[in-house]
Amino acid sequence: MDILATLNYPVYLAIFVCIYGCLAIGLNVQWGYAGLFNAGVAGFFAVGAYTSAILTSPDVEDRLGGFDLPVPVGIAGAMLMAALVAWPIGKICLRFRGDYLAIVTIGVAEAIRLVARSEDWLTGSTRGVNDVPRPFGSLPYAYSQLAFLAMAAAAVVVVYILVERQSVSPWGRMMRAIRDNEEAAAAMGKNVPQRRLQAFVLGAAFMGLGGALYAHLGRSITPEAIDPMISSFLIWIMVILGGSGNNRGVLLGVLVVWIIWSASEFITDLLPTAISLQAKYGRIFVIGLVLQLVLRFRPEGILPEPLSKPRVDLGKEVTERV
Repeated sequence: MDILATLNYPVYLAIFVCIYGCLAIGLNVQWGYAGLFNAGVAGFFAVGAYTSAILTSPDVEDRLGGFDLPVPVGIAGAMLMAALVAWPIGKICLRFRGDYLAIVTIGVAEAIRLVARSEDWLTGSTRGVNDVPRPFGSLPYAYSQLAFLAMAAAAVVVVYILVERQSVSPWGRMMRAIRDNEEAAAAMGKNVPQRRLQAFVLGAAFMGLGGALYAHLGRSITPEAIDPMISSFLIWIMVILGGSGNNRGVLLGVLVVWIIWSASEFITDLLPTAISLQAKYGRIFVIGLVLQLVLRFRPEGILPEPLSKPRVDLGKEVTERV
């Protein structure tokens, strides 16, 4: 038991790697495969977290909830709700491109955060949703942590396999073709807006999954958890550093960034309080420095998109057919 107790912190970090893995693969579907600049990851993370928390929490008097449903139902509901929220947003916002899409999605995420902070009947306002059931919570803490890690690892493995299978299918090849040459894909008769919307909704569902796991891990969800730095931009750094378009690279990026982020927090906590508060800003500097070095010396990431999945140039194919 003492050995298990010493592993509590590493297991806790590993669980977060799995949660961020789901978020990063969801972003990779949107950006790495479809070229969609979604800077509002935190919004879909929040939708998933609050949905699963509301569906599975026990009886309450002052807000929506009390359904007390099983955790798997809550997680499935979180993915479904994130996808349903993403559909109308995608129908409207995907008309924008590049930086304009990023600005719009940031606005959407901020709107969701404000709803979470202000709608007491729905989200509990600043108090959030508490008493969220945790899977395997009846077990001793060390065993509960290991069981939760197994569940989170299984979730990210399933997500990884599903996306990998999709990436080598005609759907995945067409998504990369649209990403690389949208006009040529449209000239080939492909429904580009529909394909882009599919990638946006699928990625949002995986982000909702990550949010649900986060809520059940901490047994609560509050508006403070919807931090754009942690829930959006850190995910972007993981994807860019690991290598967009390559799910293995993305997961490697998650591992590297989260180790740096957690290790820097551990080191700063050992410093005197007055220095520690200032030193915590150094964590952001270190992450930014690592990102700059990768962009300078390996702009495609640590593990770039494999050569077996080349960027498709449909423009050349159209010319040859003509």
